[in-house]
Amino acid sequence: MKKIVMLCAVALLALTAVLPTSALALDASADAYVSVYSKYLWRGFDLSPDDSFVVQPGADVSMGGFTVSWWGNVSENDGNMNEVDLVLDYSFDIGEMVSMSVGNIMYDVDGVKDTNELYVGATLNTILEPSLTVYYDYDEFKTLYTTLGIGHGYDINDQVSIGVGVTASYLVDDEDDGFGTDDSWLHNLEISAGVGYTVTEQVSLSLDALYSLPLSDDAEDNTGIDDEATVGLTATFAF
Repeated sequence: MKKIVMLCAVALLALTAVLPTSALALDASADAYVSVYSKYLWRGFDLSPDDSFVVQPGADVSMGGFTVSWWGNVSENDGNMNEVDLVLDYSFDIGEMVSMSVGNIMYDVDGVKDTNELYVGATLNTILEPSLTVYYDYDEFKTLYTTLGIGHGYDINDQVSIGVGVTASYLVDDEDDGFGTDDSWLHNLEISAGVGYTVTEQVSLSLDALYSLPLSDDAEDNTGIDDEATVGLTATFAF
C-alpha cells in the first residue's frame, strides 16, 4: 500500500511543478511545505514517543473546490517515513454563512493496518467561526470521531498574522475493532496558537503550538492519552 501512496505523492509533486505555467488557465493552486515538530501529536496521542522531534513534509493541489493532499511523518529516531496519508477533499459554500468540506483520508502507518476515514465538516462564517466535523473510519477500525471547535485569526499587518483555536472531541468506539470497548466518551481538548509570517508572495513561515488534554476518565483509561504538548515551525512554498 505504501508504494501506491508514494506513487500518488510523486504524481502530486510532479503536478505542483508544472502548475505555475497553467494555474491561471486551470484556476488551480498548489503548495509544498515541511514542518519540524517537537513531537507528533494526533487526537491526543503521542505517536512519536521515541523521537526528540519529527519532520513532516506535505503538498496540496487544488482545483475547482477539490484538493488532493499528501502528507508524511519522518521519525528522528531512525530517519524512516513511518506514516503517509493521502487526502481527497471537496469544499464548497452554502450561501455566505456556511462552508462545507467532505472527503476521505487514507492512512498508511507502519505497524498498523492501512485504513480509510470519511469526514464531513461545517463551519459558520461568523464570529469565532464555530465548526463541527465528523470522521468515520469505515475500513479497519470502525471508530467515529467528532470535533467541535472555535477559533479566531487576526492580521497584525501585511506580513504578520496570529491565530488561536480550541477544539473538543467525542469518540465512539467499536467492540470488535477500534479500542474494543463498544463504548463512547468525551475524548480530548486541544488548544492551539500560531504566528504566521509572509516572507514573499510564495514563501511563508509559521510557528505553532498545540496542547491536548483528556476530557474524561474513559479517554485516559481506554486509550491511554494524557496531557501532551508540541511546538513546530513550518515553511510553505505556494505556487
